[in-house]
Amino acid sequence: MNKNIKVGTIQMTCSNSKKENQLKLKEYISEISKKGAELIVLQELHDSLYFCQTENVNQFDLAETIPGPATEFYSDIAKENKIVLITSLFEKRAAGLYHNTAVVFEKDGSIAGKYRKMHIPDDPAYYEKFYFTPGDLGFSPIKTSLGNLGVLVCWDQWYPEAARLMALSGAELLIYPTAIGFEPSDSIEEKNRQINAWKTIQKSHAVANGIPVIAVNRSGTEASENESSKIEFWGNSFICGPQGEELYQATSNEEIKITEISLERSELVRRWWPFLRDRRIDEYGNLLKRFND
Repeated sequence: MNKNIKVGTIQMTCSNSKKENQLKLKEYISEISKKGAELIVLQELHDSLYFCQTENVNQFDLAETIPGPATEFYSDIAKENKIVLITSLFEKRAAGLYHNTAVVFEKDGSIAGKYRKMHIPDDPAYYEKFYFTPGDLGFSPIKTSLGNLGVLVCWDQWYPEAARLMALSGAELLIYPTAIGFEPSDSIEEKNRQINAWKTIQKSHAVANGIPVIAVNRSGTEASENESSKIEFWGNSFICGPQGEELYQATSNEEIKITEISLERSELVRRWWPFLRDRRIDEYGNLLKRFND
């Protein structure tokens, strides 16, 4: 395992053309891999607009089987650029059964593994329960040539249990492809509160588990198909180290970047702050309850 990994992040705007989005990503991936990126992380549902703003059965046409045309496309890109690539796809598992699925490709183009989003939101403009069945693959890191990747997806990033279970299973990085933004009527103060909360909770996962976190969000404004809602994706993709220290912070605009991460530092931090050693696993039974009445 490498002690240092050069991570490429691609934060971008999307169009309603799958082909256009894929070709744009192919160009960005080629550009950033030539600059030395070894691991490249894409945002959530990058092949399309964020279609979950409304409930529309026709949107299921966007889903594809795994393996399928999209995985073949990204497999070729990973192999061509000799990178580990993390994608986020709308998976058709069977007729009427769909998942929000992250697929990880090895440097040779093979599928190293996949993760199905576990926590599914159902809120105005984020009607994901209509489209996605909760994941059933558990919180298992995906083994790659660059290490064990704890891949989670968006809404999962608010749950310390998910991050902890990934860490307890040997994840060396926590990685969150994301699609999150503002409602246009939100005040500047509310927007700042939301971004700060989003960053704080994810940094806390890094600190509590002693491993880096990579979060890659969308950018741009997307309206629903019937113009009933609009999301201003706030970008702000970031990477932090095992003490929550910021290694990279994006703006709200489209942005690609390479950031070097030290896995050796995780080892040192866990020696200094042995949180895993001091966990009282004999006293955590109530965590399996919805609420302790």
